[in-house]
Order: sequence, then structure tokens, then C-alpha cells
Amino acid sequence: MYEIFIVVYLLVALALIGLVLIQHGKGADMGAAFGAGASATVFGSSGTGNFLTKTTTVLATLFFVLSIVLGNFSASQSKVVDEWQDLSVPVTEQVEPKKDDISDIPVGG
Repeated sequence: MYEIFIVVYLLVALALIGLVLIQHGKGADMGAAFGAGASATVFGSSGTGNFLTKTTTVLATLFFVLSIVLGNFSASQSKVVDEWQDLSVPVTEQVEPKKDDISDIPVGG
């Protein structure tokens, strides 16, 4: 169930990003003066404003609801204890290295 919500959450997030990127900003009216006004006729005579605005509102609401649901799922799951929880240094026996008269470093001679 959790995995299904994650997949839906990611799809809603990507769709929301896409819709926000294709919407016209406040300065989009200036482009109509230079011949870009005909591009808004695909979605009807009222333009893309109403359709994109309503779809963005629905997707944003769904995004926030899914965020809350996934937060509740994550909070209610049991946490698995891993080795990073206990960062104390284990007690080990330290062995003194032998001190030999013979060195490991070869000396030219």
C-alpha cells in the first residue's frame, strides 16, 4: 500500500511541475503583441487559463493530501535498529607491538 502511494505521489509531483511550467506568467500578454496570441486557441476560446488553473489546484490539493498520508504511514511504521544507532567504541584489547633489534627497512651497505 505504501509503495502505491509513493508512485502516485511521484506522478502527481511530476504532473504538477509540468503544469506549472506550461502556464503563462503575468508578462505573457506582451507576447501576444508579437504574434504569439494564436497559441491559446487549442484549449478553447477562453484560453488555457481556466483549464490549467483548475487542474493545478486539484493536483496541488492531491499533493498535500498525499504528503500527509505518507507522513502518517512513515510515522506509524516500526523503525529497524541498525548498526549506526550505537556509535560507541567497542572495547578491544590492545596488543603491544614487539620491538626487535632487526629493522624491516633494508639498509644499503
